[in-house]
Amino acid sequence: MGAIVTRRLREGKTYEDFRKRWFHTTGFASENRMFSLINIEDPREIIVIGLTESSMEDLLEKLRIDVKERLENPLDEVIEPEIGRTFGVMVSEDDFSSEGSIEYSDPSIRGKKTDVSEILGNIQDIRSTFAKAALERDEAKK
Repeated sequence: MGAIVTRRLREGKTYEDFRKRWFHTTGFASENRMFSLINIEDPREIIVIGLTESSMEDLLEKLRIDVKERLENPLDEVIEPEIGRTFGVMVSEDDFSSEGSIEYSDPSIRGKKTDVSEILGNIQDIRSTFAKAALERDEAKK
């Protein structure tokens, strides 16, 4: 799974203010990496790209870990209310770091060929899982 989440710092707040609140103190118990970026066009915008491995069975539980973190460490004082969220299913990882020509390869992750039609068949279930987690988050914030 992949997520791109954008947030804008409130006036006078810094990336370090954001990071102290945002930093996860509970792990996901699976491969999970987060990349934080500062937008070069708007240094108050923080972009976080998250990549995580999860089975369909474990996806909702991993989303609940994130909801728990956000409820325990709210960002409201640090960021503006609007948050951009884009979620997706990874279909390929490609390494273009070598010099010179690179031969085309089919989509794969860690050397295992991706079944794109299977992923497309699961999109609705994945979307429903994310919607359920968002509803639980919004209910818990009340």
